[in-house]
Amino acid sequence: MTPKKILNANELSTILHRLCFQLIEDHNDFSETVLVGIQPRGVQLANRLLKLLADNDKNNKIDLGLLDITFFRDDFRRNEKSLKASATKLDFSIENKTIILIDDVLFTGRSIRAALDALQSYGRPKSVQLLALIDRRFSRELPIQPDYCGIQVDSRLNEKVKVNWNENDGEDSVYLIKNKE
Repeated sequence: MTPKKILNANELSTILHRLCFQLIEDHNDFSETVLVGIQPRGVQLANRLLKLLADNDKNNKIDLGLLDITFFRDDFRRNEKSLKASATKLDFSIENKTIILIDDVLFTGRSIRAALDALQSYGRPKSVQLLALIDRRFSRELPIQPDYCGIQVDSRLNEKVKVNWNENDGEDSVYLIKNKE
């Protein structure tokens, strides 16, 4: 099966702008709100949103953190290949802040559960909201739902949703790919 393009660059841009405006509506000046991208793929999405938010209001200072969840995952000891952790960068306090946790694809919910565990190592936020570009809604293993969602994609378990970013992959797009069996 050839990969099926779900979103092209224009459609992805439209969704990112919509998510940006939803965040502005809900969080206004971001004085009590921070963005935290989950390493590695959520960081690209978080960077794009931060740029759009900054372009919208140049006077707003919005904090962006990067969160590595490698050793908080429930499957990290079960994996045969060695894992390479990414850097966590939280140069601000999350204490009593609203955190917008950002990831590209919400699938089983296990990565988000790991991110929630990892965040607890850095303090107690006022609340945590989830922003996912793609919600694979019928494959959830944990009761986790996004507060902000780009699109919902209905896919089979033997399929993968791949988000491409121009900075890393040479194009902005989202594909549905059948896994090798």
